[in-house]
Order: sequence, then C-alpha cells, then structure tokens
Amino acid sequence: MLAIGGLDARDVSVPDVVRVSPGVPRRVGALSQAVHDVGATGLGGRAYAFGGGSATGPTAAISAVSRGGRVNLAGRLPAALSDATAVTLAGRAYVIGGYTTTTPLRSVLAFRPGQRVLDVATLPHPLRYAAAAAVGGRVLVAGGTNGTTARDEILSVDPARHRVRVIGHLPARLGHAAGAALGGTFYVLGGRGDGLTSQRAAIWAVDPRSGRVWRAGRLPAALSDLGAIAAGGRVLVAGGRDARGTVHRELWELAAR
Repeated sequence: MLAIGGLDARDVSVPDVVRVSPGVPRRVGALSQAVHDVGATGLGGRAYAFGGGSATGPTAAISAVSRGGRVNLAGRLPAALSDATAVTLAGRAYVIGGYTTTTPLRSVLAFRPGQRVLDVATLPHPLRYAAAAAVGGRVLVAGGTNGTTARDEILSVDPARHRVRVIGHLPARLGHAAGAALGGTFYVLGGRGDGLTSQRAAIWAVDPRSGRVWRAGRLPAALSDLGAIAAGGRVLVAGGRDARGTVHRELWELAAR
C-alpha cells in the first residue's frame, strides 16, 4: 500500500510517496510537486496518481509510481483537476469527477499507459470527493459533493457501454469518504456531511447488483478524507481527519467477521 501526496498536520501539501504496508511505514519517493486531493489507483504493477491540488492550483499530471517509489510522468489529463477519485477495472484506470478550481466535473475518464485519456461516461451531476471501487464488473460510486452540498446517490458506471445509473442511496448525504471492494461487496468508510466537523465512523456495505445498503461496522474513530484499499482479504485504512481538524497517522486493518 502506497500513500501518495496529501496534506500534513499543518494543512500543507506534501510530495511524499510513503510505503504504508507491508512493514514499518517509510518514505520511499517523491512526486515532482507537492499536491493534495490526488486520485490514485494501482494498474499493471504500478500506482498512478491523477492530478491533485497545490499552492498554485491543480495539476494535470499523471504520475506513475513503482513499487519501490520511483516516480515518472506517465501522461496528462485533459484539464488540471483535484478532488477526483480513481479506480482500476479491466486493465484501465478510471478517474471520477473532480474540480478545476472553478468547476466541479461530471466526467469519467479512462486511462491506459501509453494511450491518450478518453472521456467514457458522464455522471448525472458534478461530483467531488466521492467514494468509489470496482466490483462486479462495474465502477460503483457513492456520495461525494457537488461543490455545495453532499450527495447520497450510489451510482453504477458501465464504462464499456458509457452508461451511468443510480442504483441506490446512502442513509445520509456523505462526502470525503473512502471506498473499497471486498468479497463482491462495496464498502463506504467514514466521511462527513456538509459541515467541517460532521465526521462519521460508520462503515456501510452496498450490494452492487441491487443497491441495498446495510451497516457493516464502525471505524475506530470518526474520520473523513481517509484512504482505504482492499488487500489480502482485509481493508487497510490510513490517515484521515477528525472533527477537531486533527490529521491522523494511524493505519488500521479491518476484516469481515
């Protein structure tokens, strides 16, 4: 598990590539510039970081990060953006929504190394800070914010057919949450509502076929802006921000009972 960029405890963007797991977390590399709110996903034995915000505005850079932390420029997005979510499905990375500093986006972009970035689907509304994961041959997207208010829709994206449909709703409007898929189920972890101090600890499970939602557990703390990834039958959760504004450094491992 690699953590790429982000904000530190002083709310300052960092360029760090940190190997979170396995072993003791340590810095193994650095991006070409310090960025936060990066969309990132693994593809073909590398991690790819898409865009991100900086002190001078968002970037359009796509960075490839090796297992050892070496960073190379792998391409550019059609526009500079931050606040997007990225997932991998069937040999492609998909970049969902985002923000250009003036406009929240409705795009679903497809990326494959060595090829140009394609716009493959349109979301029903602009979306930033959504939770997403690939499960059941689809990209599932939950919550997020349209730039003004948090959303509760659960979307199923079929990139091959360029289709997006609403399959359900979260119990509450929720943005800044993390998403992960495990055992054919989509999990939405933490997040917050519109308020900066409305962090949640709930973990919601979503059936990717019916859109049915049920409570699957709780995080050890109420957190937004956390990272999560499924690996080895577990979900690893890193970092996040609590209702006091404190940035966390803990790494948790969550398992199904």
